[in-house]
Amino acid sequence: MKYKRILLKLSGEALAGDKGYGVDSEVLEHISKEVKAVHEKGVEIGIVIGGGNIHRGVAGATRGMDRTTSDHMGMLATIINALALQDGLERNGVYTRVMSAIEMNEISEPYIRRRAVRHLEKKRVVIFAAGTGNPYFTTDTAAALRGNEIDAQVIFKATKVDGMYDKDPMVHNDAVKFDDLKYIDVLNKGIKVMDSTAISLCMDNSMEIVVFNMFESGNILRAVQGDAIGTRVS
Repeated sequence: MKYKRILLKLSGEALAGDKGYGVDSEVLEHISKEVKAVHEKGVEIGIVIGGGNIHRGVAGATRGMDRTTSDHMGMLATIINALALQDGLERNGVYTRVMSAIEMNEISEPYIRRRAVRHLEKKRVVIFAAGTGNPYFTTDTAAALRGNEIDAQVIFKATKVDGMYDKDPMVHNDAVKFDDLKYIDVLNKGIKVMDSTAISLCMDNSMEIVVFNMFESGNILRAVQGDAIGTRVS
């Protein structure tokens, strides 16, 4: 394995599958098996999951809701997704811990960096929920933050497309895919796969990012092995 400790960023929308909302059991099972295949290779895995399949803070704010309230609702949505993913992984025999930036002692552990690192060393998959615990920050930024805090070697952004493009490939047939990019190019080109705060945080700390399609079986393992898939930002 090229990487020994990784941070995997999953979008909430991906969990919804074709339904567009909620948690699709087949997608959950697919993701759980993909993560298990990597975990069995001895790789230490942290996961940050979004909540867009249940509630998006920005979307709520555009409809007149208070942004802070809307973002807190989004954080709670990530807790729901984290518990669903925990259940899926443990049904596949992978020990996990959910650590939340918002304390919910009955269902998760509070996020404590040293405890999170210890869980990883014991080969437990750690799912980081509730984003950063602060409004106005996305789960992409939470992934960049947690990735740096746990000394991950790379952030894997698992999406529905096979990398970064100059425009949305789901809409434009002439979209051009990038194999390699520099952080500053992502910012200058306004590529929206991750938000600018997350990219800037990775740039400041030299945290490599790999964006790839998680729905192609074996892609997470190939990425961890260092195969040339998706788009690499460095």
